[in-house]
Amino acid sequence: MAKAKHFHFFLLVFAVVFADQVTKSLIVNHFLLGEALAVIPGFFNLTYIRNTGVAFGMFARGDDSIRLFLLVVPSAVTVGLLVFYLRLAKEDLWRRLAVCFILGGAVSNLLDRFRLGYVVDFLDFHWRGQAHYPSFNLADAFICIGVGVLFLVTQTCDKTKPVANV
Repeated sequence: MAKAKHFHFFLLVFAVVFADQVTKSLIVNHFLLGEALAVIPGFFNLTYIRNTGVAFGMFARGDDSIRLFLLVVPSAVTVGLLVFYLRLAKEDLWRRLAVCFILGGAVSNLLDRFRLGYVVDFLDFHWRGQAHYPSFNLADAFICIGVGVLFLVTQTCDKTKPVANV
């Protein structure tokens, strides 16, 4: 029974990784590097980008020590999130869901970094080509959703617990 205890967790993490890897594969196989397809003209493009940095392309021109850092730190955070998940109460469904989204996104982006040396980004939002939001991928979106859910749950649920008088 212990093996089935975390079945849904592994299934959800796998689903996030699978969805992200499939979409990245579609982009890599059907777009040239830098090629863009306007999905909603003036607002949203699919654009094949290789991100060698971290969020929003920071440290993209880093040396080998930065690249090693970008493998080691996210790997350690992933292990930490796994431990955090395993310590959550079974009834803490929203936190468990949030951690699954964050882990799935982190694992998928780590797969890219280990396999390719960069992360494939392709979701490109802008305002008529002027104001541009940095490109990202589904893994990034799942990480942001997971962090948002974790934040909201922490802000709402924890306030209902009694506070000890000091």
